[in-house]
Amino acid sequence: MMKKKKIRELLKKIGLYSFLLIGVIISMFPFYWMFIGATNPSGRIFSIPPNLTPGDHFFENLRNLNDTVGIWRVMFNSLSITLLFTLFSVMICSAAGYAFAKYRFKGRNAIFFTLLLAIMIPYHVTLIPLFKLMADLEWLNTYRAVILPHLSYPFAIFLMRQNMKAIPDSLLEAARVDGAGEFRIFFRVVLPTMRPALAAVAIFLFMFQWNNFLWPLVVMNSSDMYTLPVALSSLVGMSRIDYGQIMLGTTLSTLPIMIFFLMLQKQFISGILGGSVKE
Repeated sequence: MMKKKKIRELLKKIGLYSFLLIGVIISMFPFYWMFIGATNPSGRIFSIPPNLTPGDHFFENLRNLNDTVGIWRVMFNSLSITLLFTLFSVMICSAAGYAFAKYRFKGRNAIFFTLLLAIMIPYHVTLIPLFKLMADLEWLNTYRAVILPHLSYPFAIFLMRQNMKAIPDSLLEAARVDGAGEFRIFFRVVLPTMRPALAAVAIFLFMFQWNNFLWPLVVMNSSDMYTLPVALSSLVGMSRIDYGQIMLGTTLSTLPIMIFFLMLQKQFISGILGGSVKE
């Protein structure tokens, strides 16, 4: 009887791991095919039967891509904008979340309710007012126009607020009794305990800005200022499309997100779960 039970458990494990392995293969195949396409000429990518082995056109595709869009320049533009945006936005959103979670002030609930409403507003509705504001400030075709309008990201503020509600008020009071000021409490007590939440918010904001296409396309009119998504969109024209360049550009645009996520993955899950704190 015990032997049959062990056999059933073994079969269940085999079935489970087989199912998971199939899921992993299905999930990873598009990335593999993208990498294969980046190493092959355009004509071989959609060949029948499909070509699933690496080719020898990687450096040729890279050279053509750089000649077409200046890939290293747009990569530098995207990295600079995304890193600056992520750094400043994490600080602003964490400070706002801390204020909503731990301070009592008049109109707090009304402001927070307005913030929740802002999350529900479609992104495209804000384009025309934001564009007019950038034009009035004479910020068009500048990095400021891409970075500043979305620094106080509503969802990031909401997530930080939910996580910071878990900080005991007694801990903050003890720091105040010891003579610590509010800024010191925030930077020396609150932020170190919020590393998982900060990692989750940083990944979310990094992905948002790195993949942001529509807003940079609207406010940028110089190809020297283009970010990576905008530059890659110019590869799809009315005439011949070089899919080798597109696959290589997509591969290069995916790598920073994967690297950034892998750097912070240990803290990511616990940071997301921290937002489930009850009121």
